[in-house]
Amino acid sequence: MEQTLHFFKALSDETRLRLLFILNRYELNVNELVRFLGMGQSRVSRHLKILAEAGLLSSRRDGLWVFYSAAREGSGREFINAIAPFLLDEKTSEGDLNLAAALIDERASKTTQFFNSIAMYWDNMSREILGGFQLEEAVVSLMPEACETAVDLGCGTGLMLEQLMRRAQNVVGVDGSASMLELARRRFVECAERVSLRIGDLEHLPLRDGEADFVCVNLVLHHLSHPRNVLEEGKRVLKPGGVLVLSDFDSHDDESLRSDYGDRWLGFETETIHAFLEQAGLSLESSFSRPVEKNLSLHFYKATNKS
Repeated sequence: MEQTLHFFKALSDETRLRLLFILNRYELNVNELVRFLGMGQSRVSRHLKILAEAGLLSSRRDGLWVFYSAAREGSGREFINAIAPFLLDEKTSEGDLNLAAALIDERASKTTQFFNSIAMYWDNMSREILGGFQLEEAVVSLMPEACETAVDLGCGTGLMLEQLMRRAQNVVGVDGSASMLELARRRFVECAERVSLRIGDLEHLPLRDGEADFVCVNLVLHHLSHPRNVLEEGKRVLKPGGVLVLSDFDSHDDESLRSDYGDRWLGFETETIHAFLEQAGLSLESSFSRPVEKNLSLHFYKATNKS
């Protein structure tokens, strides 16, 4: 009874009802919630604290940023499931959903703008991070010895695609930046018949189900709002028995990578990536990490589409 009263007291405010409704659908950081509500940060933080202390919200710290979402498990989750139909108010809910979706779209737009603006410099910027480590060689070593179609998600200027062609008959590169893809096209003028470059959202890939034998996603997830969705799409486009290789930074606290490289996540805990792969329906085969520049560690994961 006491816990139930705590839940109801936490929701005895229209603003907190709106917050719970929207955070049951999206994960947003404090600055985004300030814009969403049109309130000062102290007021927003107070509402978030009340909901979190009641067990109705969970938070995730990523460097200096804190993200909030509705509780994912426990009695708080059960309570939210029970009252979810009563949180709906057609006029308010529709407006709130549209505003929250616009905030998420703005994230993606800023990322695209960033990569369009630095496309000419990206290869050098990547080398500043990788130093002497040969990312392309590491990924190719995890490929099947021979495959018909290999896909690079977030292909940038095409450096990885060049190496994938050593083992794949055809390669497909997908990227959200038109400027990056234009540079990639110039790279493959003499072998264009083996290369398909496609502009698109990595969460909604421009590929058919089961089109690929091999998929790689390198230093991409930390730029995205919903990295798990990319792995789910990667699984969708893989043939049964196909291989997916993911490389990304281990969790770190270097905030400069947000402004200098457009990062949204400061790396990932290995447990988080393991969960993403499992939820996507991929079976982890092996993983290892390698040190790179700026005191960062690059982690590799090889997974298989068992279905």
